[in-house]
Amino acid sequence: MAYRPSKQFKKTLLGSGAVLVLAALNAPAAVSFAEEKYHAYKIARPDYTRRYGSWAEVPVPAEYRINAIHAALLHTGKVLLIAGSGNDQKNFDAGTFETILWDPARNAFKKVPTPVDFFCSGHTQLPDGRLLVAGGTARYEVLDGEVKKAGGGMRVKNESPDKEVTLKKGTVFRSPSGIEYVSTSEVTVPRAKREFEISYFASGQMKPWKTKVTAAESRVFVEAREEGPEALTTEAAQYEVVGLTGEDADNVYGLAQKLTTEKQDFQGIKAAYEFDPKAERYVPVAPMKDARWYPTLVGLQDGRVLAVSGLNDVGDVVPGDNEIYDPESKKWTKGPFHYFPTYPALFLTRGGKLLYTGSNAGYGPADKGREPGLWDLETNTFTKLGGLTDPDQLETSASLLLPPAQNQKVMVLGGGGVGESEKSTARTSVIDLSADSPVFTDGPALPQGTRYLSSVLMPDDTVFTSGGSRDYRGRSGSDVLRAQFYDPGSNAFTEAAEPTVGRNYHSEALLLPDGRVATFGSDPLYDDEDNTKLGTFEQRIEVFTPPYLHRAGTARPVLGGGSRELDRNGRATFTTEDAGRIVKARLMRPSAVTHTTDVEQRSIALGLTKGSDGVTLTVDVPDDRTLVPPGWYMLFVVDRDGVPSEAQWIQVG
Repeated sequence: MAYRPSKQFKKTLLGSGAVLVLAALNAPAAVSFAEEKYHAYKIARPDYTRRYGSWAEVPVPAEYRINAIHAALLHTGKVLLIAGSGNDQKNFDAGTFETILWDPARNAFKKVPTPVDFFCSGHTQLPDGRLLVAGGTARYEVLDGEVKKAGGGMRVKNESPDKEVTLKKGTVFRSPSGIEYVSTSEVTVPRAKREFEISYFASGQMKPWKTKVTAAESRVFVEAREEGPEALTTEAAQYEVVGLTGEDADNVYGLAQKLTTEKQDFQGIKAAYEFDPKAERYVPVAPMKDARWYPTLVGLQDGRVLAVSGLNDVGDVVPGDNEIYDPESKKWTKGPFHYFPTYPALFLTRGGKLLYTGSNAGYGPADKGREPGLWDLETNTFTKLGGLTDPDQLETSASLLLPPAQNQKVMVLGGGGVGESEKSTARTSVIDLSADSPVFTDGPALPQGTRYLSSVLMPDDTVFTSGGSRDYRGRSGSDVLRAQFYDPGSNAFTEAAEPTVGRNYHSEALLLPDGRVATFGSDPLYDDEDNTKLGTFEQRIEVFTPPYLHRAGTARPVLGGGSRELDRNGRATFTTEDAGRIVKARLMRPSAVTHTTDVEQRSIALGLTKGSDGVTLTVDVPDDRTLVPPGWYMLFVVDRDGVPSEAQWIQVG
C-alpha cells in the first residue's frame, strides 16, 4: 500500500514550506528547522523503519532520573540501573547513593535503597539469578594542583597474634617529628601469624620450642591534619597510632614511605552484595580481600566468579591479586595472580580459559597489561595473541563473543589511546579461537574512529552497535550519532537508524526480552564544540526497535507454555502455533554492562526438534558449561524471515 501522509502532517509540511520561503529571505536557522521536520517525516515512514529500525525516547518521571553508570538485565525482565554517587562529588559527600529498577514492559520505575557507593563497581550474573555487585568508591580523586594536604598509603602493622585490630575512620597517626595524619576510612588488621620453630641438638634431643611471630598488615589512606610543607615526606618512618595504650600501643603502628601533594586517584571499597531480583533488594555478603574500583567480575563454568583489577584502597591499580567468589559459601578466596589494567574485557571460552581482548577502561601504565592473550587459570599461564591493528588504541574499545558462542570468534571494535588521548580508531578485528594458531585479523572498518561504542548481540545473530565518540568523553562535540549492524556471516556492516541521544563515557546498552535495545547514560566533559560549557550527565533512556520488529507487525512467532528449567537431558519443550516457520533457537545470557565492558552477554545456538503434532518444539542446550555457564537465559526462537519471538526465561543449572 502506498504511504499517504495524514491531514495533520500535510498541515505541518505546508507550515514547513512557509518557513522555507522565509528562510530564503531571512534566516538560515529556519532552513535547519525545515530539514529537521523532513528528517523526522522520513525516518517515521514504514519503508524506512522496516529497513533501518527506529528510536524512541522512554518517558522517565523526574524523580527516577539518575546518572546510570551500570545496567543489568534481571531474569524478572526488569533492568537494574545503578548510579551510586553517579560521578558526583556532592552526592558522595552527602552519602546519596542511588539505584533504580525499570520495568520495560510496563514502563514502571522503583527506587532501591543503596547501601554503599557502587559507582564504578563490578557485577556479574550468578547461577540462581542474583546479581553480584562488588567494589565501588571510597574516595573521589583530587587532581594535581588541587591537593592541599599531604597524603598517601599507610601500612598498618599488628604484631599481636591474639587479636585483630580495627581502626575507625579518622584514626590519627603521628610521625616521629609530631606531624599528624588522619585515616580516610576504617581498616581492620588481622592477628599476627604465630609459628613454632622446632630444632634438635646434635644428640638428637629436641631443643626448647621457639615462637616466631610475623606481623599482619593492612593498608589505609591517610592525609595530613593540617596543610603545609611540613607534612610532605619521602622518608620511610614508623608512625604511632594515637589513642592506643598498653600492649595495643606496642603492637599496632603505621609505616609510610611517601606522603605528598601529588594527584590522588579514586579509591576502591571491599564491599560485596548480591542483588535479589525477587525481593528487589541488596543482600550483603563477605567483602573482598582487596578494595576495587573499576574491577571486572567474570563468571566461570562452575558458577564461581573471578574478580580482577581495579584501583585499591590507596588509589593504586591492584598489582595482580585476583580473587574468586563462591556463591554457595558467599565468601572470597585467593585467585590466580595476573596483572590487568582496570575493567579488562575477559571472556570465558571453550575449555575454561579466559580470553583477554586487550579492551579496558583506563587506569594503568601504557606499557603494562595491554596485550591480548589466553589465560589458563589452572596453570596460571598467559599466552599472548598477535595480529591486532592499532594495539595502542584498545582503551575504551568494545569486545564481544560473536554469535553463536560455538564458533568461538571474538570481536574487538574501535577504541582510543591511553588516558585523555585524542586518538580513536575505526578498526575492528576478529579472532577465531578454534584455529590451530589463533591471531586477530582485521574486519570491516567502522564509519569513523570511535571510543565507547556500545555493542549488543541480537537474536538474529547480528551485532547492533551504536553511539560512542571520536574524542575522549565526547570532547569537542565528537559524539557519534550513528548505528549499524554487523553480520558475522558476511563480515560486513549495514546501516541502522541514527540515535538522537549522544552516548560516550559512562553509557550502556543492552538487549531487552522483547527484542529491542535500551540505551542509557553518557558523561561528556563538555556540552559544546568549543569545550567551554561543562558537560551534564545524560539521564534520558532511548530504545531502538530493530527492523525485524517493524517487518513483523503482529506476526511474531510465539512460544507458549513450557518448562523454566532443563530436564536431565538438557532439553526443554514448549507449545507454539508457529512451529512450522521457526528455523532456529538462541539462548542469550542477560547483560551486566558498564564502561563499554560487558563480558556477560553470549548467544548459544540450540538444537531444535519439532513435534509430530505440529505444535510442540523441543530445544537442546549444550552440556558444556564453558559454553553455557550456569544461570538464567533468554530463549528466543527465530522464524524464516529473521523475526524473533519474545523471550522465555529458562534456567541452566
